[in-house]
Amino acid sequence: MNIFWVFLLLSILKVAVVLAIFLGAVAYTVLLERKLVGRIQNRWGPSRVGPFGLWQPMVDGLKLFLKEDMIPAGVYRPLYLAAPLIALGCALLSIAVVPFGAQNLNYHGVKFFEIADLNIGLLVLLGVTSISVYGIALAGWSSNNKYSLLGALRSSAQMVSYELALGLSLVGVVLRTGSFNLAEIVRVQSIHGALTWNLFGGGQFIAFFIYLTAAYAETNRAPFDLPEAETELTGGYHTEYSSMKFAMFFMAEYGNMITVGCVATLLFLGGWTSPWGHLLPEPQNIILQAILPLFWFVVKVFFFLFLYIWVRGTLPRFRYDQLMGYGWKYLVPVAMLNIVGTSLVMAVFP
Repeated sequence: MNIFWVFLLLSILKVAVVLAIFLGAVAYTVLLERKLVGRIQNRWGPSRVGPFGLWQPMVDGLKLFLKEDMIPAGVYRPLYLAAPLIALGCALLSIAVVPFGAQNLNYHGVKFFEIADLNIGLLVLLGVTSISVYGIALAGWSSNNKYSLLGALRSSAQMVSYELALGLSLVGVVLRTGSFNLAEIVRVQSIHGALTWNLFGGGQFIAFFIYLTAAYAETNRAPFDLPEAETELTGGYHTEYSSMKFAMFFMAEYGNMITVGCVATLLFLGGWTSPWGHLLPEPQNIILQAILPLFWFVVKVFFFLFLYIWVRGTLPRFRYDQLMGYGWKYLVPVAMLNIVGTSLVMAVFP
């Protein structure tokens, strides 16, 4: 078979497998959240459908798919229909540049554990996640509902405020590694394991805290979930959405959570490398070479998802003035100081 067709078929297969796993992870992240928040609140959570409630995500998906699809009379129909597609599309597209396993395993140049190997992967990721706010903004405006519009405006202002802090928090990592390539950032951290992870040996603990806080705000998660605050906006930007269009916003939110966990793992916790780095000999078995890095990557991402849910079950929602003030008065200045400090350290100890 022509090498072009082999490359094409392998790429399509890889995209299909990653998409299926990603959507499955989104569904079961919802179950994980309901279970963990249930424990925090001293209740069971889903336990009826299947053993330990494991079939609950499938039942929820089927329920949303079969619900009546209501479209209010006053909406601007083209943008109203496009908004959930934009939100979910950006969430799915962002995972394309995320490497999630050993980079030395490939066939005819097709890497098994990465869809797109880009030298500017980090920039592409930031760009795609920034565009996702258009889905929320257009949903609020096109719904012809004042509550939806207020939620969309909140999300837009929140995105501008915290995207700046998030981008600045990553400058220190880029300075230290000298690359926007996510696989290269992981390689630099893998020299001595956890000792050279950016969170510990790299001295980027402050950047890590800023990134996590800004990422919570970027994904509209508690305690920064003001665009969909039910106490004053009934449901926020998705008030007028039902059935699968509402489910697409829901899937986009949890997909963005997974992406945030993946990026935090790659930039601060050494990606798919073990805490021991190259101090231990790499396994000769090709199956172990594939499974062990994937195992470490999944464990680290799971840690961030657990942290997301723990924060939601612990902290109360901010007031809107507190939200904006915290971003501009604290996170942005501290992020800039972190850049200056990282530059000084690298100049003194090259």
